[in-house]
Amino acid sequence: MGFVYALGAYLSWGLLVPVHFRLLGAFSPSFILAERILWSILFVGGLVLIWRRRIRTPFPLTRRHGLLVVSALLIGVNWLLYLRAVDQGHLLDASLGYYINPLMSVGLGAVVLGERLRPAQGVAVGIATASVCLAVAWAGDLPAVSLALALTFALYGLVRKVVGVDPMIGFLAETLVLAPAALAFLWLTPDPLFPPDSRSLLLLALTGITTAVPLIWFAAAAERLRLATLGLMQYLAPTCLLALSVLAYGERVEPHRLVMFGLIWLALALYAADAFRAGRAARG
Repeated sequence: MGFVYALGAYLSWGLLVPVHFRLLGAFSPSFILAERILWSILFVGGLVLIWRRRIRTPFPLTRRHGLLVVSALLIGVNWLLYLRAVDQGHLLDASLGYYINPLMSVGLGAVVLGERLRPAQGVAVGIATASVCLAVAWAGDLPAVSLALALTFALYGLVRKVVGVDPMIGFLAETLVLAPAALAFLWLTPDPLFPPDSRSLLLLALTGITTAVPLIWFAAAAERLRLATLGLMQYLAPTCLLALSVLAYGERVEPHRLVMFGLIWLALALYAADAFRAGRAARG
């Protein structure tokens, strides 16, 4: 099920979420962020009440659960950076950031959690790393938003894996931590909390679903998969985002990113083939 959860999360982030937020272009990124935090609380809070008997409670609380404050701040910053990139038409820079992120996840898994790669997996990670380095060297620079998106989400994945709390409970806790800042911003902004036109109100309300569901799936996958596997699967999201930015929104893709795209999919194929062989051997 870990693969299914990860697949659902990454396809949502690569295709559904960017289209949704482009439809909210009339609002500022900060306003959308504040609204999505509050709508996410309502949506996930309702799910927790409905499924409370099936959810693992985090009690008694331990010092480790305090890390949810850290994960809340990391995901809040990541959301804001992503919304600004979408608002300013920099989907390709966001895509590059999420290409770099899996490499950071693999590195954190090795350094912090002591995860070890099989030889074929090491080759796959090496190809992916070389492709990103080649693309950055070819372009001559690394956009700051790309690096920030990669770093914040890689650290977020690490923290959520270490905390090990139920995905819905963890996400609800994170949004509750961010809620005071969201309420303060909405109190001070001149924009109304509930837009008068029903289309905008519906799109803002749906941010609760398109925000919460992929993150819950991601947290569920993080509990079940190694960070290296989770990180390499994440290439699905920026690949979809890259295709969307070019085919739907007319951004121009440079040749170095096409080279990176091909090499990364080669790395994914190697990693998947090795995982398949290891799974067959274990079943045997």
